[in-house]
Amino acid sequence: MKKVLHFASVALLGLLAWQAVVTFGDLPRFILPGPMLVFSTLWTSRMLIAEHAVVTITEVLIGLGLGATLGFASAILLVASPLARNLLRPMIVFSQAIPVFALAPILTLWLGYGLWSKVAMALLIIYFPVTSAFFDALMRTPVAWVELARVMNATPARILWCIRVPAAMPGFSSGLRLAAVYAPIGAIIGEWVGASRGLGYLMLLANGRAKIDLMFAALIVLAVLTLVLHAAVDAVCRRIWGG
Repeated sequence: MKKVLHFASVALLGLLAWQAVVTFGDLPRFILPGPMLVFSTLWTSRMLIAEHAVVTITEVLIGLGLGATLGFASAILLVASPLARNLLRPMIVFSQAIPVFALAPILTLWLGYGLWSKVAMALLIIYFPVTSAFFDALMRTPVAWVELARVMNATPARILWCIRVPAAMPGFSSGLRLAAVYAPIGAIIGEWVGASRGLGYLMLLANGRAKIDLMFAALIVLAVLTLVLHAAVDAVCRRIWGG
């Protein structure tokens, strides 16, 4: 309850500051609309925004699921195989040197303007955080636990799955929390580059038609969806792994 009240207080303070900037700065609505106008547009255009929001949510959830699964498998492979560490880890790190936004047109060209180019963008942007966080946690397994298992003649596979993986799940949880924040970014970037549906597309469309209030309304919905997704992932992680 305290967290809810704290968040509500911060949100209210932000809205008051927003209104103060608009009022005292005498800003026209095509530069910065006031919060009342934005929320009025959010209500009157709720069906339109909801239609596009469903598309973005679908892209984000599929990308999050695939990225988390691929990141989990990749971290396991890196820990289990020294050859994989030597070959794949530099490639994974190098992939982060390429700006994600630069890959969006290529993915759109290869996968089209539909769902999967946006899913691929979300997957790419969350793959590294999940893999890196889980791999680091796997490598930080207490040495005493591993040595004790070896004394008891445990096989490398049993050490991995019965000791390393359970001990590293809080690290995997941290990666998932980051992924929940980053996944919408990937989907929106993909929609900006080429799409016919989604909140990113709606924002570009509204901006092109000088409907800045609609653009802000879509942006607020996107922010709320991201916060809800992060809170849901955090709650699931705490429920299952306690961290």
